[in-house]
Amino acid sequence: MELIELRELQPEPRPGRGRLERTNALRISPARRPGPGAHPDPRLTAAPGAGHRFEPRRRGLHTWCDLCGDFVWGGGRKSLQCRHCSFTCHYRCRALVRLDCSGPPGAGDEDDGNEQALEKDTNVDEPSEWEKAELDQAQVEQRIKEYNSQINSNLFMSLNKDGSYTGFIKVQLKLVRPVSVPATKRVPSLQTGRSGPHTQGVKRRTSFYLPKGTVKHLHILSHTRASEVIDALLRKFTVVDNPRKFALFERSEKDEQVYLRKLADEEQPLRLRLLAGPSEKVLSFVLKENETGEVNWDAFTLPELHNFLRILQREEEEHVRRLRHRYARCRQKMQEALAAYTPG
Repeated sequence: MELIELRELQPEPRPGRGRLERTNALRISPARRPGPGAHPDPRLTAAPGAGHRFEPRRRGLHTWCDLCGDFVWGGGRKSLQCRHCSFTCHYRCRALVRLDCSGPPGAGDEDDGNEQALEKDTNVDEPSEWEKAELDQAQVEQRIKEYNSQINSNLFMSLNKDGSYTGFIKVQLKLVRPVSVPATKRVPSLQTGRSGPHTQGVKRRTSFYLPKGTVKHLHILSHTRASEVIDALLRKFTVVDNPRKFALFERSEKDEQVYLRKLADEEQPLRLRLLAGPSEKVLSFVLKENETGEVNWDAFTLPELHNFLRILQREEEEHVRRLRHRYARCRQKMQEALAAYTPG
């Protein structure tokens, strides 16, 4: 069974308190899970969500609706996005939004604003040269010893008899858009809200914004993949959003610039952590929205793919029809102008 334990990060230990960090990094059981069921987001109300400024979505062609969770096919003609909080939904779902806007990213947070100004997406799929290094068993053992000697906590890496190793990675959940969990009786906004013909077909979900600075520890194996890290984070907190809505990025700082690189599904975060060492400036992990516009079509079922093909065909036919109509009108205007022209 895959070893993936979600652990809550405690404040950085003061000198002399390093021994307490691993003790405090307890596994969060479902019964004690912090979430909207126990502490509903105060911005989630029975009234229509306030403060949003929805506009046709322009960035990327494909995404998932933050309200109903369904896949959104197409661009601005199919979905809306709040220019302040990036809440994204179908046109048909706009009237059902109950979550208030969280405001522009970085509003009231100077550190977050400075971070965004420094961030730069390298848009490079290939890892750096040092990340491509292949280590033999002796080198892995030596790297683990060096790693453990440099940390001032008990979050060590451990070498297993089969040659694999286990250790901890820290993931910062830097999400702008809300996440969704199954609706519960403890969220009155969805229980007591009016139901009508427009709400019967919407899945029962509760959306909320994650607090800024949310950080989690994961205890994983050396061969745990980036996609499995995302799945584990969502599964532990019963987030029902499609995992493809999110992406795991590596973050590094160099020359007062922050660089981000999206990890491929098969990359192994703990291996990268070992190669980079414990320094968070050299390497850290961030979970963000997957706004690259890429879609893994293999993840969809055959009926879904057939439906997308039908939608694509209809949109193509409609686009061609409008284009022909526009050119026909232009041609007609030119012919009328030629007919009215008298040599002079």
